[in-house]
Amino acid sequence: MAAYISLPTYLNTIDARYRLVGQKCRACGHIRFPPKPACGQCGATDFQGVQLSGQGEVHTFTIIASGAAPTEFDDLQNMTGEFAVALVKLEEGPVVVGQMTDCDPHQVEVGMKVVAVIRRLYEQEGVIRYGYKFKPVR
Repeated sequence: MAAYISLPTYLNTIDARYRLVGQKCRACGHIRFPPKPACGQCGATDFQGVQLSGQGEVHTFTIIASGAAPTEFDDLQNMTGEFAVALVKLEEGPVVVGQMTDCDPHQVEVGMKVVAVIRRLYEQEGVIRYGYKFKPVR
């Protein structure tokens, strides 16, 4: 099982991955993240970029045990063991998936306030891939 993302696709999504830039539909105002070709609410295709705060709360989560993650995360699991992945409801509305960081995975709770941080995700095709993870707000 793998979560392969080609290098061109990865590079085309840098704004979303590094800066949390989402889309606001010009027709209905719906905010979505990550960006998609059409609005999930009304089907329109005209958007303006919107900077998301990265602030949110854990909607639900799971703990990924050894051997359960895509192979890209083998190094992470070898270094840290289990890790949590959460669905986070951002202040602006979108619900996004992200790894939890800077916390014991068994301390993650539904309703926990979190903030997005840019971290190393994995290395693929000789390129270290960075993106957002969520850490608890303390």
